[in-house]
Amino acid sequence: MSRLRATGKEFRRAEGAGEFGRVAVLMGGASAEREVSLMTGNAVLEALLSRRVDAAGFDPAERALTELVAAGFDRVFIGLHGPGGEDGAVQGALEWLGLPYTGSGVLGSAIGMDKLRTKRLAQAAGVATPPWIELTGAADFDRAVAELGLPLAVKPATQGSSVGMSRVNAAAELPAAWRAASALDPVVIAERWITGGEYTVAVLQGEALPAIRIETPRTFYDYQAKYFADDTRYLIPCGLAGDAEAAMQQAALATFAATGASGWGRVDFVTTEDGKALLLEINTVPGMTSHSLVPMAARAAGIDFPELCWRILETSFARERT
Repeated sequence: MSRLRATGKEFRRAEGAGEFGRVAVLMGGASAEREVSLMTGNAVLEALLSRRVDAAGFDPAERALTELVAAGFDRVFIGLHGPGGEDGAVQGALEWLGLPYTGSGVLGSAIGMDKLRTKRLAQAAGVATPPWIELTGAADFDRAVAELGLPLAVKPATQGSSVGMSRVNAAAELPAAWRAASALDPVVIAERWITGGEYTVAVLQGEALPAIRIETPRTFYDYQAKYFADDTRYLIPCGLAGDAEAAMQQAALATFAATGASGWGRVDFVTTEDGKALLLEINTVPGMTSHSLVPMAARAAGIDFPELCWRILETSFARERT
């Protein structure tokens, strides 16, 4: 399987578990993705313990973050999804506490969680996205249909796992879709629905892993399809020609660079009928469950789950204060 190096930067590798010290695996939290976060956190915790890492679970919905210091933790593996854990908030708190953590920093996390600003920065960097407009209310509904056509994807700007997303097939469905999205975030996006292949590219320590094609019999790759359904298909190899897959990997790395993301994550795409890849979103703390995509891509690159968790934990070395 192809692997693509983004830059010449080398990530620090750990020779033994003792180099990590005591590790807190943040999981749970209070977002709409709490259930998935608990699944992610427990899977990661089990994997780290299997590699003799001194790790323990920590739910910030049940304990104050300041207890991380009092409990003697040396670094943090962030397994929180959604607002509060993936948007720069917990990253900022950990910076203040002086605890190194996995993945993107405050800026990259905040931008990556904001689909609107991700689109703007990605487009400026030359990464194409589906046409879109911001929906501020009923006054924008007719314009959305006129400019983008039907069907539409309507989604909140700052949720993950397709939470609050709707497919709109008729103009009469727009008000309900907007209300569902705006209940979660005041910023709502309407995007042209692209009928094509869905793909994702995982990024790990500056490299793009093999692309995965996602096929679901559902209307779209929604929350249920992502985490619980058994009828979702994941294709690795993804079926793209070598140059097309390489271009998608490069677009994923360019999106990481444009948004300030780092360490690890996942970038989602859809392809048009003529094969052009369009950016959907970036995920700076993707799921790490039995149905999750980053572990699948890592396996295709010869990296098992405990090794994947180890390498993600290594990204916390970049956050150490010198």
